[in-house]
Amino acid sequence: MELNLKNKNALVCGSTQGIGKATAILLAEEGANITLIARNEEKLKAVLAELPNKNQKHKYLIADFSKPEEVKQVLETASPQFHILVNNTGGPAGGPIFNAKIEEFERAFTQHLKCNHLLVQAVVPFMKTQCFGRIINIISTSVKQPLDGLGVSNTIRGAVASWSKTLANELGEFGITVNNVLPGATGTGRLKEIIQNKATRTGQSFDIVAEAMKNAAPAKRFAAPEEVAAAIVFLASESAGFINGINVPVDGGRTKSL
Repeated sequence: MELNLKNKNALVCGSTQGIGKATAILLAEEGANITLIARNEEKLKAVLAELPNKNQKHKYLIADFSKPEEVKQVLETASPQFHILVNNTGGPAGGPIFNAKIEEFERAFTQHLKCNHLLVQAVVPFMKTQCFGRIINIISTSVKQPLDGLGVSNTIRGAVASWSKTLANELGEFGITVNNVLPGATGTGRLKEIIQNKATRTGQSFDIVAEAMKNAAPAKRFAAPEEVAAAIVFLASESAGFINGINVPVDGGRTKSL
Protein backbone atom coordinates (compact mmCIF):
# COMPACT_ATOMS: atom_id res chain seq x y z
CA MET A 1 0.00 0.00 0.00
CA GLU A 2 1.32 3.40 -0.99
CA LEU A 3 0.64 5.77 1.91
CA ASN A 4 2.25 8.67 0.03
CA LEU A 5 2.44 11.49 2.52
CA LYS A 6 4.39 13.76 0.17
CA ASN A 7 3.65 17.46 0.78
CA LYS A 8 1.93 16.68 4.09
CA ASN A 9 3.27 18.57 7.12
CA ALA A 10 3.50 16.60 10.35
CA LEU A 11 4.07 17.85 13.90
CA VAL A 12 5.42 15.05 16.09
CA CYS A 13 5.60 15.59 19.85
CA GLY A 14 8.09 13.88 22.13
CA SER A 15 10.09 13.02 19.04
CA THR A 16 13.62 12.77 20.45
CA GLN A 17 13.30 9.15 21.57
CA GLY A 18 11.21 6.00 21.60
CA ILE A 19 7.89 5.87 19.76
CA GLY A 20 7.92 9.59 18.92
CA LYS A 21 11.30 9.37 17.21
CA ALA A 22 10.36 6.19 15.33
CA THR A 23 7.15 7.86 14.15
CA ALA A 24 8.96 10.95 12.89
CA ILE A 25 11.42 8.81 10.92
CA LEU A 26 8.70 6.64 9.37
CA LEU A 27 6.55 9.67 8.45
CA ALA A 28 9.61 11.19 6.77
CA GLU A 29 10.22 7.95 4.87
CA GLU A 30 6.68 8.27 3.51
CA GLY A 31 7.44 11.77 2.24
CA ALA A 32 6.06 14.04 4.96
CA ASN A 33 7.71 17.27 6.06
CA ILE A 34 8.49 16.79 9.75
CA THR A 35 8.48 19.30 12.59
CA LEU A 36 9.89 17.79 15.76
CA ILE A 37 8.87 19.27 19.09
CA ALA A 38 10.43 18.54 22.48
CA ARG A 39 12.34 20.42 25.18
CA ASN A 40 15.95 19.26 24.58
CA GLU A 41 17.52 21.11 21.65
CA GLU A 42 20.59 18.90 21.39
CA LYS A 43 18.46 15.78 21.08
CA LEU A 44 16.19 17.53 18.58
CA LYS A 45 19.20 18.39 16.42
CA ALA A 46 20.40 14.79 16.56
CA VAL A 47 17.05 13.38 15.44
CA LEU A 48 16.69 16.06 12.76
CA ALA A 49 19.96 14.83 11.25
CA GLU A 50 18.60 11.26 11.15
CA LEU A 51 15.38 12.04 9.28
CA PRO A 52 15.19 10.76 5.69
CA ASN A 53 15.22 13.74 3.38
CA LYS A 54 14.31 13.77 -0.31
CA ASN A 55 13.89 17.50 -0.82
CA GLN A 56 11.68 17.67 2.28
CA LYS A 57 11.50 20.53 4.77
CA HIS A 58 12.26 19.26 8.26
CA LYS A 59 12.67 21.45 11.33
CA TYR A 60 12.21 21.47 15.09
CA LEU A 61 10.51 23.50 17.81
CA ILE A 62 11.59 23.71 21.45
CA ALA A 63 8.87 23.57 24.10
CA ASP A 64 8.48 22.26 27.63
CA PHE A 65 5.15 20.47 28.02
CA SER A 66 5.06 21.24 31.72
CA LYS A 67 4.48 24.87 30.66
CA PRO A 68 1.32 25.09 28.50
CA GLU A 69 1.67 28.80 27.82
CA GLU A 70 5.16 28.20 26.45
CA VAL A 71 3.79 25.49 24.14
CA LYS A 72 1.05 27.86 22.97
CA GLN A 73 3.49 30.69 22.31
CA VAL A 74 5.89 28.45 20.37
CA LEU A 75 3.06 27.22 18.14
CA GLU A 76 1.73 30.73 17.50
CA THR A 77 5.20 31.93 16.56
CA ALA A 78 5.62 29.00 14.17
CA SER A 79 2.43 29.81 12.21
CA PRO A 80 1.24 26.20 12.41
CA GLN A 81 0.20 24.70 9.10
CA PHE A 82 0.10 21.00 9.81
CA HIS A 83 -1.94 18.25 8.20
CA ILE A 84 -0.87 15.71 10.85
CA LEU A 85 -0.48 16.05 14.62
CA VAL A 86 0.99 13.26 16.72
CA ASN A 87 0.42 13.94 20.42
CA ASN A 88 2.99 12.02 22.43
CA THR A 89 4.30 12.79 25.92
CA GLY A 90 6.24 10.67 28.40
CA GLY A 91 4.05 8.94 30.97
CA PRO A 92 3.70 9.94 34.64
CA ALA A 93 5.75 8.20 37.31
CA GLY A 94 4.43 4.87 38.52
CA GLY A 95 3.01 3.97 41.91
CA PRO A 96 -0.28 3.04 43.61
CA ILE A 97 -3.04 5.56 43.02
CA PHE A 98 -3.87 5.76 46.73
CA ASN A 99 -0.40 7.15 47.46
CA ALA A 100 -0.44 9.68 44.62
CA LYS A 101 -0.15 13.35 45.52
CA ILE A 102 -2.58 15.88 44.08
CA GLU A 103 0.36 17.58 42.39
CA GLU A 104 1.07 14.41 40.39
CA PHE A 105 -2.42 14.45 38.90
CA GLU A 106 -2.17 18.16 38.14
CA ARG A 107 1.24 17.79 36.50
CA ALA A 108 0.11 14.84 34.35
CA PHE A 109 -3.13 16.59 33.37
CA THR A 110 -1.13 19.61 32.24
CA GLN A 111 1.46 17.70 30.25
CA HIS A 112 -1.01 15.39 28.54
CA LEU A 113 -4.49 16.85 28.23
CA LYS A 114 -3.89 20.60 28.46
CA CYS A 115 -0.99 20.62 26.01
CA ASN A 116 -2.76 18.22 23.64
CA HIS A 117 -5.72 20.59 23.65
CA LEU A 118 -3.62 23.67 22.94
CA LEU A 119 -1.89 21.88 20.06
CA VAL A 120 -5.22 20.85 18.56
CA GLN A 121 -6.59 24.37 18.83
CA ALA A 122 -3.49 25.63 17.03
CA VAL A 123 -3.53 23.18 14.10
CA VAL A 124 -7.23 22.56 13.39
CA PRO A 125 -7.96 25.90 11.65
CA PHE A 126 -5.43 25.03 8.92
CA MET A 127 -6.69 21.44 8.72
CA LYS A 128 -10.18 22.76 8.06
CA THR A 129 -8.94 24.84 5.11
CA GLN A 130 -7.40 21.67 3.65
CA CYS A 131 -10.43 19.45 4.33
CA PHE A 132 -7.85 17.03 5.69
CA GLY A 133 -6.44 16.45 9.15
CA ARG A 134 -5.08 13.58 11.17
CA ILE A 135 -4.76 13.84 14.96
CA ILE A 136 -3.24 10.77 16.59
CA ASN A 137 -2.77 10.53 20.35
CA ILE A 138 -0.28 8.05 21.77
CA ILE A 139 -1.73 6.94 25.07
CA SER A 140 -1.89 3.48 26.67
CA THR A 141 -3.74 0.17 26.78
CA SER A 142 -4.76 1.25 30.28
CA VAL A 143 -7.79 2.99 28.73
CA LYS A 144 -9.14 -0.51 28.10
CA GLN A 145 -7.57 -2.31 31.06
CA PRO A 146 -5.99 -0.30 33.92
CA LEU A 147 -2.43 -1.34 34.66
CA ASP A 148 -1.32 -2.17 38.18
CA GLY A 149 1.12 0.30 39.69
CA LEU A 150 0.35 3.09 37.21
CA GLY A 151 -2.46 4.87 39.02
CA VAL A 152 -1.91 8.44 37.83
CA SER A 153 -1.21 7.29 34.29
CA ASN A 154 -4.38 5.16 34.17
CA THR A 155 -6.44 8.16 35.26
CA ILE A 156 -4.97 10.71 32.87
CA ARG A 157 -4.88 8.37 29.87
CA GLY A 158 -8.59 7.74 30.35
CA ALA A 159 -9.26 11.47 30.33
CA VAL A 160 -7.30 11.90 27.10
CA ALA A 161 -9.22 9.03 25.47
CA SER A 162 -12.59 10.63 26.28
CA TRP A 163 -11.37 14.04 25.12
CA SER A 164 -10.20 12.45 21.88
CA LYS A 165 -13.52 10.70 21.19
CA THR A 166 -15.38 13.97 21.77
CA LEU A 167 -13.08 15.77 19.32
CA ALA A 168 -13.59 13.04 16.74
CA ASN A 169 -17.33 13.61 16.89
CA GLU A 170 -16.92 17.37 16.47
CA LEU A 171 -14.28 17.42 13.72
CA GLY A 172 -15.25 14.49 11.50
CA GLU A 173 -17.36 16.58 9.13
CA PHE A 174 -14.28 18.63 8.19
CA GLY A 175 -12.25 15.66 6.95
CA ILE A 176 -10.34 15.54 10.24
CA THR A 177 -9.95 12.26 12.10
CA VAL A 178 -8.93 11.82 15.73
CA ASN A 179 -7.68 8.43 16.90
CA ASN A 180 -5.69 6.94 19.74
CA VAL A 181 -2.88 4.42 19.48
CA LEU A 182 -2.43 2.30 22.61
CA PRO A 183 1.08 0.85 22.82
CA GLY A 184 1.63 -2.24 24.92
CA ALA A 185 5.02 -2.96 26.45
CA THR A 186 7.41 -1.35 23.98
CA GLY A 187 11.20 -1.38 24.06
CA THR A 188 11.79 2.21 25.15
CA GLY A 189 13.55 4.00 27.99
CA ARG A 190 10.17 4.45 29.67
CA LEU A 191 9.66 0.68 29.78
CA LYS A 192 13.09 0.15 31.35
CA GLU A 193 12.14 2.61 34.11
CA ILE A 194 8.86 0.77 34.77
CA ILE A 195 10.64 -2.59 34.93
CA GLN A 196 13.37 -1.25 37.24
CA ASN A 197 10.83 0.37 39.57
CA LYS A 198 8.86 -2.87 39.83
CA ALA A 199 12.05 -4.87 40.40
CA THR A 200 13.07 -2.51 43.20
CA ARG A 201 9.60 -2.62 44.75
CA THR A 202 9.23 -6.40 44.64
CA GLY A 203 12.82 -7.46 45.24
CA GLN A 204 12.89 -9.40 41.97
CA SER A 205 15.61 -9.07 39.37
CA PHE A 206 15.21 -6.82 36.35
CA ASP A 207 15.32 -9.84 34.02
CA ILE A 208 12.61 -11.76 35.89
CA VAL A 209 10.26 -8.76 35.84
CA ALA A 210 10.96 -8.17 32.15
CA GLU A 211 10.30 -11.80 31.28
CA ALA A 212 6.98 -11.77 33.13
CA MET A 213 5.92 -8.68 31.19
CA LYS A 214 6.84 -10.34 27.91
CA ASN A 215 4.86 -13.46 28.82
CA ALA A 216 1.74 -11.35 29.53
CA ALA A 217 1.26 -10.99 25.76
CA PRO A 218 0.59 -13.88 23.38
CA ALA A 219 3.48 -12.59 21.26
CA LYS A 220 5.84 -13.25 24.23
CA ARG A 221 8.00 -10.23 23.48
CA PHE A 222 8.14 -6.46 23.64
CA ALA A 223 7.16 -4.33 20.65
CA ALA A 224 9.76 -2.38 18.75
CA PRO A 225 9.00 1.37 18.60
CA GLU A 226 8.87 1.06 14.81
CA GLU A 227 5.95 -1.39 15.06
CA VAL A 228 3.88 1.15 16.98
CA ALA A 229 4.98 3.87 14.57
CA ALA A 230 3.67 1.83 11.63
CA ALA A 231 0.13 1.96 13.05
CA ILE A 232 0.44 5.70 13.67
CA VAL A 233 1.64 6.41 10.15
CA PHE A 234 -1.19 4.40 8.60
CA LEU A 235 -3.74 6.38 10.64
CA ALA A 236 -2.05 9.56 9.36
CA SER A 237 -2.61 8.61 5.74
CA GLU A 238 -5.44 9.26 3.33
CA SER A 239 -6.13 5.51 3.32
CA ALA A 240 -7.38 5.79 6.91
CA GLY A 241 -9.89 8.53 6.17
CA PHE A 242 -12.91 6.57 7.43
CA ILE A 243 -11.25 5.42 10.66
CA ASN A 244 -12.25 7.91 13.32
CA GLY A 245 -12.70 8.06 17.09
CA ILE A 246 -11.18 4.68 17.93
CA ASN A 247 -8.55 3.18 20.22
CA VAL A 248 -6.03 0.97 18.41
CA PRO A 249 -4.04 -1.33 20.73
CA VAL A 250 -0.59 -2.27 19.46
CA ASP A 251 0.21 -4.68 22.27
CA GLY A 252 0.81 -8.15 20.85
CA GLY A 253 -2.60 -9.25 22.13
CA ARG A 254 -1.94 -8.48 25.81
CA THR A 255 -5.15 -6.52 26.46
CA LYS A 256 -7.86 -8.94 27.57
CA SER A 257 -10.86 -6.88 26.40
CA LEU A 258 -12.04 -6.59 22.79
